[in-house]
Amino acid sequence: MKLGLNLGYSGARLELPVDLVLEAERLGWDSVWTAEAYGSDAVTPLAYLAALTKRIKLATGIMQIPARTPAMTAMTAMTLDALSGGRVIVGLGLSGPQVVEGWHGVPYGNPSARLREYVTILRRIWAREAPLEFHGKEYDIPYTGPGATGLGKPLKSILHGRPLPIYLATLGPKNIRLTAEIADGWIPAFFSPYRMDVFRADLEAGFARAGNGKSWKDFDIVAGCTVILTDDVKAGLAAVKPAIALYVGGMGARQKNFYNELMHRYGYGEAAERIQELYLAGRKAEAEAAVPDELADELSLVGPEARIRERFRAWEDAGVGTLLVGTRDPRVLALLADLAGARAGG
Repeated sequence: MKLGLNLGYSGARLELPVDLVLEAERLGWDSVWTAEAYGSDAVTPLAYLAALTKRIKLATGIMQIPARTPAMTAMTAMTLDALSGGRVIVGLGLSGPQVVEGWHGVPYGNPSARLREYVTILRRIWAREAPLEFHGKEYDIPYTGPGATGLGKPLKSILHGRPLPIYLATLGPKNIRLTAEIADGWIPAFFSPYRMDVFRADLEAGFARAGNGKSWKDFDIVAGCTVILTDDVKAGLAAVKPAIALYVGGMGARQKNFYNELMHRYGYGEAAERIQELYLAGRKAEAEAAVPDELADELSLVGPEARIRERFRAWEDAGVGTLLVGTRDPRVLALLADLAGARAGG
């Protein structure tokens, strides 16, 4: 299992943990991942880190699809890949209606159609086999719709790149199947290694639909995991709960919250409804307290070294290819590097 360092997105201030990234690279970690919501973007921090590092892969986890045309994403990724010596992983996600329409000011559209068309266009641009022309449900290139001048011309990228790996962040069954079919990897939110049965059938259906013999060996699951090294397990789990409460309770409308729906699929439906009720009422501390310890424990690695070593195995056994670690603790970097190295050697 490879190790990825999850930097996430900024709060009010952007403070990149450069020393932590350099230490991860020194210890042999595979990748560093950035994110975006409606503050810092995912790409600029990676460009900065590209200049300071030599080997570690640079991954977006994720770039929001509705925020950029396919061509803009292709150009940005190719540019960063060229500057970094071929180290880019393109992680993409649909985001949700609140952010797409409320922040980017574009219609949410048909998520599955948008996802499939976007990936198809990226791959055509990078392949450079012909000038780009694509006419689908979500994208029309060259544009021929209302207001078009009729002067649009199919173009081919000036910059020669490579076929970049594409990872998709999806949650619903339909889009998970699509991810397994068309992408190189999957970035599931709030992944529980103890609930792989929730996803397995959809992933395998996607592999079958790819029609080229695709299987688990051709696919990377990048599972996020907060890791806290502490002797006080209860306090460590309490530190995990605010993020769960934020997403399950408040990251989406009451009637459309993908993270809340996932908790129902995990068997925590009653708790998910209570968390959302409290969070949307402005009672955030109570919403955090309503997150069950068992749920927080499933989604993280918390405790003293011996407990983390013991529970690390579950993530491997679930088929996780890259453990995407949320931490700012150098001790965690060293511990997991030792664990991953020992397991690979054994």
